[in-house]
Formats: sequence, structure tokens, C-alpha cells
Amino acid sequence: MRKRKTKRVSKKAFLFICISIAVLFLAIGVYLANYWNLWPEKSYTAADFGIETVKSERDENNNGVDDYTDILLGAKAYVATDPKYQSDYYIGGYPPTGEGVCTDMIWAALKNAGYNLKDRVDADIAAHPEAYPDIEEPDPNIDFRRVKNLAVFFQRNAASLTTDVEEIAQWQPGDIVVYTKHIAIISDLRSEDGVPYILHHAGQPILEEDALTRYKIVGHYRWSGNFD
Repeated sequence: MRKRKTKRVSKKAFLFICISIAVLFLAIGVYLANYWNLWPEKSYTAADFGIETVKSERDENNNGVDDYTDILLGAKAYVATDPKYQSDYYIGGYPPTGEGVCTDMIWAALKNAGYNLKDRVDADIAAHPEAYPDIEEPDPNIDFRRVKNLAVFFQRNAASLTTDVEEIAQWQPGDIVVYTKHIAIISDLRSEDGVPYILHHAGQPILEEDALTRYKIVGHYRWSGNFD
């Protein structure tokens, strides 16, 4: 019986394959590092671009800090807890400390300014069910933690602003940006182009980053403290 001849890969070919695989993995690593903003980079502030930081005339919790700044600081405090990304349903609505999703940063930020977002969302849904067509039956345990509901709520109860990221002066710390399936708070840090960073929680490595345009923007709001 004849033995089959097996083709051997030459040392040069093997080396080429190894180098190609290494280059591929390196390219993927560089791409992911860029995408997730893992490279050290210099950040800027509004003052670096001659932009005046807008302050709220309200101080809901009477702590001597305006609402917009309180919202910003509340979002930063949430980020500092390094929460685990965990999407779940909780009786009572609130997840345990140390875990949550993007919407949990929003109620935590507003809570720091003296506002109970859950109560306000629940009340708005109860008073204006027609404004929330996606809700078949209200559920206080989860309604205030759903992006689509918050999109409606802020559209109804906050000042609606530009979604053009090139109008950099219009994006202010403490503003709320709504995406198709995500939500974030505008940071007081900016990129070298003046575009603001966002504070958000999507399970990414860095929760305050240059990522305003990573997702499709559908709304930009500034909390006024008013409620219909």
C-alpha cells in the first residue's frame, strides 16, 4: 500500500503565519484600546475653549450647590463606586449597591440634587398614560429604569436642546443625553476638540470617557426641576 506524502509547512511559511496572527491580534488590541479609550489622553475643560459653564438657578436640596452641578457630582459619585453591570428586575425598583445599568446612574445623579426620579416617572406615567404608548401596564419596579420611558419623561419634563455635537458650547455638565438604547450624563471634561465626555454605564472599562458620539443620539435635555 502506497504511503501518502504529507506536505510540510516550511519554516518561512510558518514564521509568516505566526507574524500575521500576531499582527492581527495587535491590530484588534489597538482598535479595542482606541474604542474603549484605554490610552492615556489629556482632557480639557470648558474654560480651555472659552465656554461659560451654565449653572442652574435652582438648588433643590438647599446644599449651596446648584442643581446642574449636583447632578454632575452625583453621576461622578456613582462612577466612583465602580458598579458591576447587571441588568435585572428588583422588587422596590432599586438594585443593590454595587450593581446596575445605565439608567441607574440617572436616578442616582438626580437624587444627589434632591429629586426622586422614580416617584416622578411613576407619577407622570399614572397621570399621562397616553404619553407612554409602550407601557401596557405600569410597573413601578422597573419603569423608571427603562431608557424608552426616560426618553419620554425628559422630553416632557426637561428643556430639550440641540443634538448637534458640533455646537460644543450647548453641551453642559449635568445635561442628560439619550441614545436609542442608552442614556448618559454630560461630564465637565472635554476632548481636544471641545466635545464633552460622558458619564455612563454600559459595562465598559472607563465610565467617564470621550464617547458622546459612540451611540446614536436621539435626545439632549437639561433638567429644570419643573414637573407637569
